[in-house]
Amino acid sequence: MSLRLGDIAPDFQQDSSAGPIQFHEWLGDSWGVLFSHPADFTPVCTTELGFTAKLKDEFAKRGVKAIALSVDPVDSHHKWIGDINETQNTVVNFPILADADRKVSDLYDLIHPNASDTLTVRSLFVIDPNKKIRLTITYPASTGRNFNEILRVIDSLQLTDNFKVATPANWQDGDDVVIVPSLKDEKEISQRFPKGYTAVKPYLRLTPQPNK
Repeated sequence: MSLRLGDIAPDFQQDSSAGPIQFHEWLGDSWGVLFSHPADFTPVCTTELGFTAKLKDEFAKRGVKAIALSVDPVDSHHKWIGDINETQNTVVNFPILADADRKVSDLYDLIHPNASDTLTVRSLFVIDPNKKIRLTITYPASTGRNFNEILRVIDSLQLTDNFKVATPANWQDGDDVVIVPSLKDEKEISQRFPKGYTAVKPYLRLTPQPNK
């Protein structure tokens, strides 16, 4: 099953390091980041899980819950969490799904046979409160994820869901944004963006971030 942007993230029930998880119920009204790992005790993933734990406050202020996945069983997860806490100087504060039966891996198309017949690829999904998939990224095994980019995209999604804007290349929270081309009425533009805008081209109109 290949998941696309806008699809409803499949619901599931699966065991985890924090006990059984019914995914949609666990998400509630929060945003979610679901990210997979090929196996426990892998070096790159150890650093990623540690970094995710350190982002607890950053995720919380955005209303985001993090949940990881590996195909190893719960007892292995608990041993791995001990290593993560020790080596990354943190405390893992989110569940790691124990997908030993590959149920979630199949739902989210995490087994790519040309990469491995048994281990999951390192995919990441951002899911909104309506349970829709808003971002998918699949990383090669050799490259650690850029969680600053994940936070940046979440900031962009939450901003653009509430205002008629888009975010330009390399945008960071607080930078100017783009007024969407579909917004043509000057009266509405002036109401929505009282700080004004700069028209670089008729279709490229920059305005200060409206919620700053």
